[in-house]
Amino acid sequence: MTSLNINQIKRYLPHRQPFLLVDRVDEVVPHESIVARKAVSVNEAFFNGHFPGNPVMPGVLQLEAMAQAGALLAVASGAKIDAEHAIYVTGFDDCKFKKPVVPGDTLVLTAKILKKKLSIWKLACEAHVDGKLASMATITATTGPSASSDDQPDGWPDFGFSAY
Repeated sequence: MTSLNINQIKRYLPHRQPFLLVDRVDEVVPHESIVARKAVSVNEAFFNGHFPGNPVMPGVLQLEAMAQAGALLAVASGAKIDAEHAIYVTGFDDCKFKKPVVPGDTLVLTAKILKKKLSIWKLACEAHVDGKLASMATITATTGPSASSDDQPDGWPDFGFSAY
């Protein structure tokens, strides 16, 4: 797989708007690296409050975009993701934010596999805008059972509805 459009990305990631933060995969080398993109639009809901008159993409959403790119790399590298299995972030290390990301920017997201042991992935991730580093982090993730209402702890009340 060398590239993915948004419809193909939706086959591999469970995220949907407003939390789907990868628009395109430009290149993926399984077991090595990925290059993906996120077009940052002024219409993003988070800009309404972050910050009025000075819109800046929250750092945590930049981290989420990098994590989603990393999840796509893990899937391309054999991680089992389906109705019963998901990939979850377990840690962010060495996070750095170098420049503000604003409406009109395109985040170029990269992830490289640093280490893979059993179901644990350690990824070096970066987000660039116009060739300049905007943010970076080492992200650790793991695969495991999907969360479901059947996983409620003993004694947890049944509210009679499902979020899904």
